[in-house]
Amino acid sequence: MNDRERVLKLLSGDRPDRVPWFGDLSYWAAALRARGQLPPKDPGATAYIEWHRSLRVGYYLQGYEPFRAVCDGTVREKNERSGNVHRRIIETPVGRLDEEHTYLPASFTSAPTRHLVRSLEDLRVLRYVVEHTRYEPNYGEAALRREAVGGAGVVLCYLPKSPFMQLVALLAGIETVVALAFDAPEEFAAVLDVMEAKSDEAAALALASPAECLMIPENLSAEVVGPDFFERHMRRYQEKWTKRIREAGKFSLIHMDGRLRGLLREEGSVGFTVLEALTPEPVGDVPIGELRALAGPGPILWGGVPGSYFTSLVPEAEFERHVIEVLGVCRRDGRMVLGVADQVPPDGLESRVRRVAELAEEHGQY
Repeated sequence: MNDRERVLKLLSGDRPDRVPWFGDLSYWAAALRARGQLPPKDPGATAYIEWHRSLRVGYYLQGYEPFRAVCDGTVREKNERSGNVHRRIIETPVGRLDEEHTYLPASFTSAPTRHLVRSLEDLRVLRYVVEHTRYEPNYGEAALRREAVGGAGVVLCYLPKSPFMQLVALLAGIETVVALAFDAPEEFAAVLDVMEAKSDEAAALALASPAECLMIPENLSAEVVGPDFFERHMRRYQEKWTKRIREAGKFSLIHMDGRLRGLLREEGSVGFTVLEALTPEPVGDVPIGELRALAGPGPILWGGVPGSYFTSLVPEAEFERHVIEVLGVCRRDGRMVLGVADQVPPDGLESRVRRVAELAEEHGQY
């Protein structure tokens, strides 16, 4: 049984021969490319998928939105770069927005150092931008990956985050979001409604894409977004789209890569096929054996091996012990995928990535 057959059998409610092993290698791959240790990104995905095959890691995550945003002529965007700093400036008839991201060479990633939305006035300008945006399908890469994936795994595409999480994770940050939600609740809710209407347009395009798995990439962590904000601003969007994904005969996933206690029970009741990137103790806040009790009987649980366990920071013996323990829980549960929680980092060791496949064969048989 290959990786694709194994995970599709589990997603469909059956039991494969052993626990599936899938990993998000995209962050690690980006660092390897930057060091010149991998070839440039393959636009047809064939080489990247073959790399997964060579490492014996199931392929699934690509961070790919099968739609593109197009603003009308009243919204003008400009991008500027200075050293490691990238600035984006948006000009509209009702005001200007700007944001700044700084690239961190040591970690091969960037972080927001100035958010796009920092005030109520910025939120009003954002509303104008959203109202003057439309979406077009962008299925080319998904079609290429569907052709290339073979038995290596599945093709996954993104829906937009819920509007609330777009603000928290991408546009404003949690401090500004909390201030706006409590200082101007009616205007804040109205902007979320406008954002949701536009996000629904993009999500409908994702639903019609060649992908068989569709993810809402919320990037949730319970110490940032608790049950109150979830029930007020997120549940309805998620339930709407998990229902439509299910009706389309596809599988729905949510990306939860932070603290779980306080949100896992809520997300487990939404209707997702899969709760993905679950990070247990000692990096997360829930022991691996307690995840099912919190999540409930519905969803498949995907994750278990924290990214740091693929580095030399964790002793080899502890790495092996942890993976074997997680495999035991997965095997007894019967509805879990062994996965990286959430990504193999830039200093990941290839030997450990390869070792997981061996351990899955030795300790993951049902």
